[in-house]
Amino acid sequence: QVQLVESGGGLVPPGGSLRLSCAASGFTFSNNAMSWYRQAPGKEREFVATITGGGFTNYAVSVKGRFTISRDNAKNTLYLQMNSLKPEDTAVYYCNRLYSRNYWGQGTQVTVSS
Repeated sequence: QVQLVESGGGLVPPGGSLRLSCAASGFTFSNNAMSWYRQAPGKEREFVATITGGGFTNYAVSVKGRFTISRDNAKNTLYLQMNSLKPEDTAVYYCNRLYSRNYWGQGTQVTVSS
């Protein structure tokens, strides 16, 4: 029932920007805090950013000041604006609910390289 479809990934040079989108369905989007996570090769999935239903945000130290999480409740869509990208940002990026994460989508690949 829950569906999470990430998109917007791609190949960008260091210092570049990218905007990711997450189309959500199967639950009441506006009532749920939402988060972005990422997983690099050989590493476990890690937290990137969270936005509450009311619009309050929190970020991992590694991305603070460079990434911005936002949401459009009318479209059931979550966004992640990524600026000043670094090679260490390379990973598959996933979206999910903060408090109920039994289902994961396919993610979207972000590669930061020259």
